[in-house]
Amino acid sequence: MKVFRHLPNALTAGNLVCGVYGILHAADWALLVPAYCVWAACVFDFFDGFSARALHVSSPIGKELDSLADVVSFGVLPGLTLFYTMQQAGLDIFAYSALIVPVASAFRLAKFNVDTRQAEVFIGLPTPANALLLTALPAIEPLVNLRGATGFVWVGIAAISSWLLVSPIRLFALKFKTFAWKGNEIKFTFLLLAVCLIAFGGVIALPVTIVMYICMSVVSGWLGKES
Repeated sequence: MKVFRHLPNALTAGNLVCGVYGILHAADWALLVPAYCVWAACVFDFFDGFSARALHVSSPIGKELDSLADVVSFGVLPGLTLFYTMQQAGLDIFAYSALIVPVASAFRLAKFNVDTRQAEVFIGLPTPANALLLTALPAIEPLVNLRGATGFVWVGIAAISSWLLVSPIRLFALKFKTFAWKGNEIKFTFLLLAVCLIAFGGVIALPVTIVMYICMSVVSGWLGKES
């Protein structure tokens, strides 16, 4: 049916709606509304691409729409979440450092669209992973309760996460040509550890999971070069 050819773009629109809704509630840091919106946006983001490939209806417009939605959900939303978190912690003078996150996210998405090397791997931290990391931080109370000069910790988080987005670091992509163990060892290992961490730690475990993803990617890259 012709109606199904519009499914991928409808799912992308769902991603965008999640991002906009999260922005409207970005100040509700204690309720973690932005984090839940990013989770939902990730689901829409996965299935819009999956459905486009399955239905063979990929299009340049769909690709551009996907990037625009990602800028909102995985760039503007985590940036605002970081901004309001720092404000809630009384770190107004530092809060504006969070504005670098949407800018770096936009550059990351633009680079991805024109970089043919990223079919099998990612170069730089994917924006959904960065958004999951930043929107989970308000759940870590000792971090939120930082005051005074310790606000530089938050500035460091904004700077490092933004650098990771546009960095030359190669990270494995969770894309499977087959579901055999051989050739997918690093991906299955990461998924198993991630599920265990999130199952026991909940939202607080997300930053640890993202850091683990980066570390495993770097180590697997070193081992690959040595072999």
